[in-house]
Amino acid sequence: ITRWGLMRNTFSENIQEHSHQVAILAHALALIRRDILKLEGPDPDRCAVAALYHDASEILTGDLPTPIKYYNPDIKVAYKQVERIAGERLLTMLPQQLRDSYEHLVLEDDETVNPIVKAADKLSAYIKCIEEQKGGNSEFDSAAAQTMASMKEMQLPELDWFIDECLPAFSLNLDQL
Repeated sequence: ITRWGLMRNTFSENIQEHSHQVAILAHALALIRRDILKLEGPDPDRCAVAALYHDASEILTGDLPTPIKYYNPDIKVAYKQVERIAGERLLTMLPQQLRDSYEHLVLEDDETVNPIVKAADKLSAYIKCIEEQKGGNSEFDSAAAQTMASMKEMQLPELDWFIDECLPAFSLNLDQL
């Protein structure tokens, strides 16, 4: 399933690639929280695994573009219900013995890891915007600004640390690194 369907892309990104990147970022954010900032938080490995499954419902729903998904509160609530129904449907496809193990991952209901995964998801979207802008695609300018504002609103110290210390490297080319 290709992401960013309403925008011209210099390179496509699918849900599998996105989920992998979100898992790496969620793991890093949880490590930053624990090892650098010395704050209590969820286990980094749990965050990584939860991130791998954070868009699992899109197997059945597809990727609804952000401007539509968040157009108004009623649509946002309705779409969350659709995602939950899709997640529950996916769980019924598993052997009964495995459902409990996957339930919190597919339904995204682990409140201890959700803030980290959501931050990693936004960070992944912002990195996509940077990559598109590096390729000369100004169509991602407003998405980049909106995503950065959304990340700042999260007020997560580990995300702020990543933005300050790590994110600038994503704007560099290989020679500059």
